[in-house]
Amino acid sequence: MTKKILILPGDGIGPEIVAEATKLLDGLRTDFGLDIETETALVGGAAYDAYGNPLPEATLAAAKAANAVLLGAVGGPKWEPLHISKRPEKGLLGLRSGLGLFANLRPAILYPQLAEASTLKSEVVAGLDIMIVRELTGDIYFGQPRGIETLPSGERRGLNTMVYTESEVERICRVAFDIAMQRGKRVCSVDKANVLECTELWREVAIKTAADYPEIELSHLYVDNAAMQLVRAPKQFDVMVTGNIFGDILSDCAAMLTGSIGMLPSASLNEQGQGMYEPIHGSAPDIAGQGVANPLATLLSVAMMLRYSLGAPDAADRIDAAVSKVLDHGLRTPDIASPGTTTVGTSAMGDAVLEAMRASAG
Repeated sequence: MTKKILILPGDGIGPEIVAEATKLLDGLRTDFGLDIETETALVGGAAYDAYGNPLPEATLAAAKAANAVLLGAVGGPKWEPLHISKRPEKGLLGLRSGLGLFANLRPAILYPQLAEASTLKSEVVAGLDIMIVRELTGDIYFGQPRGIETLPSGERRGLNTMVYTESEVERICRVAFDIAMQRGKRVCSVDKANVLECTELWREVAIKTAADYPEIELSHLYVDNAAMQLVRAPKQFDVMVTGNIFGDILSDCAAMLTGSIGMLPSASLNEQGQGMYEPIHGSAPDIAGQGVANPLATLLSVAMMLRYSLGAPDAADRIDAAVSKVLDHGLRTPDIASPGTTTVGTSAMGDAVLEAMRASAG
């Protein structure tokens, strides 16, 4: 059965990196018989420029009809003066909410070829393999009330609400526990239960849910300590599970352990297994249009898409192996370049991965 993929290039470097992913998907279709069809639509700032809306109804409808969505990135200084309801990021949040994408999977894996690219000592990060499971549709990003109001005194006040229900916490914890059962069977739940009642409930529900997983070793850290531990001794972690805002921050911190945020893919899944896949690095407007952006996180996001939503683990393995082979050959985009390596641009890196994947077929 043909699987449908909606491609959303977005803003900034999004179109550049998504172009490389499209080449890879075309190669899988023509050379390896992957039964897919693709459609492209606008989201974020590009959609606002065209339609006055960062998430047009047609884009959301196409996303709902697809088996998976591949997103480049959204946002940039061009759209920052807009009202918050019209900014590109509202398109991203709208997709997450509209598709029910509650589980964000962010692996932080250090390729051995890039050990020297990390800002930490190689012995601290060598062999790093963490999965951060971030709840994506609740917390302070979606809680009500929110906004900016004017008090009777004339002073303005901004407010956002951190809120979680028991069922929301249980749902994301089960995702983390299920993933850990396929890995090292260790889960660290991150909260701020000492000062935030919302995350006090989080901890209680995590402990209760863990009773259904007797093989899982569950631990807890406050978010500030978790950030410190990620830098001090990151290999102590197997799977981390946390709320939306804490997961946003911690996963970006973990990204830099791997040498570059340009290496980190992500998957956002709903209860039906439909997912949106994107690199975590953002739109990088400072390098947009220069042809130097690292496409590997996007290509690895395609691998996650094949594995989690399209039922094609062999194709996913081909991509993972091809990326590793290209790194073995010493090819690097500027963000991961080091002495003795060959610096290439976005398109050349994408071509190299495609060639390595084709070569693996013999």
